Amino acid sequence: MPHRELPWTVALVSDHTGPGPAPARRRERPDGLLAAKGGHRIHAREQAVACTAADGRHLWTRPLEGLRCTGAYLSGGRVLVTTDTLAYTPWGFTGPALLLDLADGAPLAEQRAGSAAALSGGRFLVGLRGYDVFDTWQYAPDGTVADSWRSCGHFVVGSGVRVVETRGSTAEPSRVVRLHPGGVVEPGPELTESQVGRPVVLEDGTVLVLDAGVLRAVDRALAGTVLAELLPVPAGEHHRFLGSLRREGEHLVARIEARDPEDPRSWTTRTWTFALRRRPGS
Repeated sequence: MPHRELPWTVALVSDHTGPGPAPARRRERPDGLLAAKGGHRIHAREQAVACTAADGRHLWTRPLEGLRCTGAYLSGGRVLVTTDTLAYTPWGFTGPALLLDLADGAPLAEQRAGSAAALSGGRFLVGLRGYDVFDTWQYAPDGTVADSWRSCGHFVVGSGVRVVETRGSTAEPSRVVRLHPGGVVEPGPELTESQVGRPVVLEDGTVLVLDAGVLRAVDRALAGTVLAELLPVPAGEHHRFLGSLRREGEHLVARIEARDPEDPRSWTTRTWTFALRRRPGS
């Protein structure tokens, strides 16, 4: 994989360490507004999803028995709603992704999904891993599968589709990859951790990933570099460390929660704040 100097650097602003409770392991479950586009607003309700007009008029409600919304994605005249199950299943709490007609909420297709993204023209991506499944499907506006790939994780859409992979095991390395038509997966840089958190995407398409205590950057051409080494994570102990990354204006905030190896009830949280800077002339 290509390695070159990317146009971004980081400068440490602050570094804080403190005790913290065991972090939640389930995906965030937003309440209220999930997505908005044009004249439509998609809202999470108690075991339901609802659509309102921009002026607040109620358009439709779709019951979701035993499910709770985790996200919504709008494209064309379609909405894709991702869910968690309220009860534990063989797939954990991962629920189905429901493709609905935006006009009236009528169901068009259903696929269990751990990740999703909207493409143009009423098309969507849905990803799922587990039980020998590590796949992404592209849905056409009519709900049929138009393409598929042996890869899944966090989707980065724009000038094509990249995936920051999240694998369920370490038998094969996770990577940052690009999806091409016809099921072709172009491999990019390897990641040390098999299940990294959601990446931050910068305005030029550079993807920032917190990977086993290392802050990595990968550009549109899949060239990667290390921006900062934050915390040594021992091999075989990645399960004790949960990382997250977020952008706050011109700053980048990295957070790692580490479980004490002797006392699983004890957690330590360390937070780094960086100033994001472009290299001169880039």
